[in-house]
Amino acid sequence: MKVSIEEMTGARHPIAVVADRTGLSQDVLRVWERRYGAVQPGRGPGGKRFYTDGDVERLRVLAAVTRAGRAIGEVAALPMPALVQLESEDREDREDREDREAREAGAEVAPPDNAAASAAAAVLEECYPLIRALDGDGLDGVLRRAEVRLGVETFVERLVGPLLRWMGDEWHAGRLGMAHEHLASAIVHDILVERMRAFPQHRGRPRLLVATLSRERHVLGAALVGALAALMGWDVVYLGADLPAAAIIDAARESAASVVAVSVVYVDDRRRILDDFQALRQALPVHVELVAGGAGASTLGRELTAMGIRVESSSTGWLDAPRHAVPDTVEVRS
Repeated sequence: MKVSIEEMTGARHPIAVVADRTGLSQDVLRVWERRYGAVQPGRGPGGKRFYTDGDVERLRVLAAVTRAGRAIGEVAALPMPALVQLESEDREDREDREDREAREAGAEVAPPDNAAASAAAAVLEECYPLIRALDGDGLDGVLRRAEVRLGVETFVERLVGPLLRWMGDEWHAGRLGMAHEHLASAIVHDILVERMRAFPQHRGRPRLLVATLSRERHVLGAALVGALAALMGWDVVYLGADLPAAAIIDAARESAASVVAVSVVYVDDRRRILDDFQALRQALPVHVELVAGGAGASTLGRELTAMGIRVESSSTGWLDAPRHAVPDTVEVRS
């Protein structure tokens, strides 16, 4: 029985496919093979090159690290783990540089209000097909570039908010699946948390603790509040999702939080959630303001207000100066 080159070696990609996937020309691929031994493709009938999946990935990473400024002769012989580490370091350096340039430019680079709305709308149109296609890398790139260009506040209010509403509408209409929503939400969450932690903390500024209660896994609203608070000058302690009331109380005490913000999206057990909020309010000092937000908190508004808990429906409303939390001597960036 005749055995194909693919069956013998796993090499199944012709050079034209590899060139398309890596962005390297066929001439460059041949030179990297002959002169530097970057990969050793298999050979089919007539000497035609065929590359394995591993070859393609190695060439992709080599292309990335050389575009960052390295000579192919310096990296061609490196093992794959070392190449991947270099690619990761280059990407982090590039992102740090972009973040630094954006911070140095400050508000001056933010588009005017009408232009910001138009720019955000254009980005949304880019995001929709990427989410439908489950193209996480593409969506991550589009959103990260938009965050730098628009600034955190515009990114949150004019891009992330509408994007989440669109995903909810599409999911309810049966046009998006749970996987699509999880993919996009995870990417947005990671970007917001990175930006939140990029702002330095300063002694004496008001401290905001942000979390969700036990069994509440929907954490994007909390991340939105944390990112905006950091932008406005708050020191933010972001705990993320699914914490018991006792853990939030302990963290608030240890961090000396001025405000504790708790996000509730779905009310699966009304009594349990109200009991948790009651425990929080009773355990926290009276000068620590407790704020509840999210779609679920709105449905509990009457009971929460009766407990002395402020209920907010917007991300910016959470950050209004509370009655007791912000000292007169503290200047909060706007």
